[in-house]
Amino acid sequence: MMKAMEAKEVAKKVVNKEELFILDVRNTDDFEDWKIDGDRFEYLNVPYFDLIDGVDGIVDQLPKDKDILVVCAKEGSSVMVAEMLSDEGYDVSYLKGGMKAWSEHLEPVKLGDLKSGGEIYQFVRLGKGCLSYMVVSNNEAAVIDATRMTDVFVDFAKELGVTITHALDTHLHADHISGGRSIAQATGATYWLPPKDAEEVVFEYERLEDGNVIKVGHTTIDINALYSPGHTIGSTSFVVDEQYLLTGDILFVDSIGRPDLAGKAEDWVADLRETLYDRYRKLSEELIVAPAHFMIIEELNDNGSVAKKLGDLFAENHGLNINDENEFRRIVTENLPPQPNAYQDIRQTNMGKITPNDDEQREMEIGPNRCAVR
Repeated sequence: MMKAMEAKEVAKKVVNKEELFILDVRNTDDFEDWKIDGDRFEYLNVPYFDLIDGVDGIVDQLPKDKDILVVCAKEGSSVMVAEMLSDEGYDVSYLKGGMKAWSEHLEPVKLGDLKSGGEIYQFVRLGKGCLSYMVVSNNEAAVIDATRMTDVFVDFAKELGVTITHALDTHLHADHISGGRSIAQATGATYWLPPKDAEEVVFEYERLEDGNVIKVGHTTIDINALYSPGHTIGSTSFVVDEQYLLTGDILFVDSIGRPDLAGKAEDWVADLRETLYDRYRKLSEELIVAPAHFMIIEELNDNGSVAKKLGDLFAENHGLNINDENEFRRIVTENLPPQPNAYQDIRQTNMGKITPNDDEQREMEIGPNRCAVR
């Protein structure tokens, strides 16, 4: 038999470390650039055009005792291949909405309770490696580094019975379209953005500067802004309730941020080092680092979250242990991974200078995030 499998079902398999066999029928270049990652997933990549005349040539490469998921870009090709495999007697699924749907799925995970009362949630975009946050206290919430799938955040807040009063971006994003301003428009929340990243924006915003304290809820959860340039000139981190350090794209669990997405690598590398080796060193090592992205599936914790104590990262993260400044400069300015797809158009969109439609926005974001030094 053949059935549709939704992105949220695949996400559960990733988080729960379940087995899944994926037959990806996209072109080989697309598959090698970006695929659905899972700890216990197996893969076979055979382009759809090689299967138009039938699946006889691959049946001996498919398991009889595992779930099989056929994947393509938008769904259509995977449906046809899944039908052929079903005719051959396989129980098979196809990914509903294809890789576009996978790219847009957000998996909410509770990071923990806050000491002053309230909770912090992480929204894991498994197909893109983006991480967003919601800080909740009593009847209010603040959303940080929201993606363009704003309904997820608005609906989640409604489920919790809270009102979104603040939407914040740690920096002007270059790899995905921010939903912060849209959330603010939909809910009446205040939208915060670092002014040094906002010199070209064409909309109103609240200036997010070092030392700002954003308060959430009657029990007053404090979100303290810490200027932390290096990925961008305006990059700003948040210390939430003296427990969590939201680092944006400056520090990741497995790497550090790249300084070149505005063409300023040589200018910003010194800022990056100062943030990582000076500003962050002055903070408590007990703070739990919660970044805006992850790069590899191994960064996920057992509950599907991405977070780790700052002290552990000082000990384990290679980017925090490059003692020679010249070597640091070389690593973060040379041999960087390819820049994100359509990153200039994404920056222009986040400045409000262009307004692409929904299909154009999806196309701009297709592919992995590339915000880290590798």
